[in-house]
Amino acid sequence: MPAVSTNTIDSRHGLLRRGMHLSLIVIIWNVIEAVVAVTAGMIASSVALISFGIDSSVEVLSAVVVFWRLRAETRGGGVGRAERLERRAAPITGGLLLLLAIYITVDAGRRLLGYGEEATTSLAGIVLTLVSLVVMPLLGWAKLRTADALDSATMRADSYETIACAWLSLTALVGLGLNAVLGWSWTDPLAALLILPLIIREGLEAFTRREEDA
Repeated sequence: MPAVSTNTIDSRHGLLRRGMHLSLIVIIWNVIEAVVAVTAGMIASSVALISFGIDSSVEVLSAVVVFWRLRAETRGGGVGRAERLERRAAPITGGLLLLLAIYITVDAGRRLLGYGEEATTSLAGIVLTLVSLVVMPLLGWAKLRTADALDSATMRADSYETIACAWLSLTALVGLGLNAVLGWSWTDPLAALLILPLIIREGLEAFTRREEDA
């Protein structure tokens, strides 16, 4: 019996470490993604890229909270503090995403009506969203499997945010690609508007999220 208990604890610690490693990878990637996307978006006057980059920066906060939560459990203490942090951070994350939705609505709508600069071709943006379209689903599903094994609601929610990022990548990539190939600059703000439902859903879910597991 003691051997089974020890093996169970060791197995959970292994899952916790795997979750921490995955969260750390997501944090690093999203920081890179945010910097490149926002910079490339400003250079190309791309509301789709800027929005994509801001969303990535908001996701960093969620991944940091998950990392802290898992690390607290591996160290055998501070779990309560990590849970309180999660409860405080979730509404902040949700609020930032909803503010992003307002920004997209105003800026993309303004550009579609003919106000503001037209988006230009961004090779960096195309490469970034293409890579993200491959990387994010792999990370998301790996995190989701780990979250299910740990029965962690916090990590599960964060996993779905990572998977949703892939859909944002696809939408942004289509808009950037059509603009680059056909010169349809209006597809950039349209692509930004198409990601609104996902961003609003993420925002509302994060805003109302509460820690469900210990």
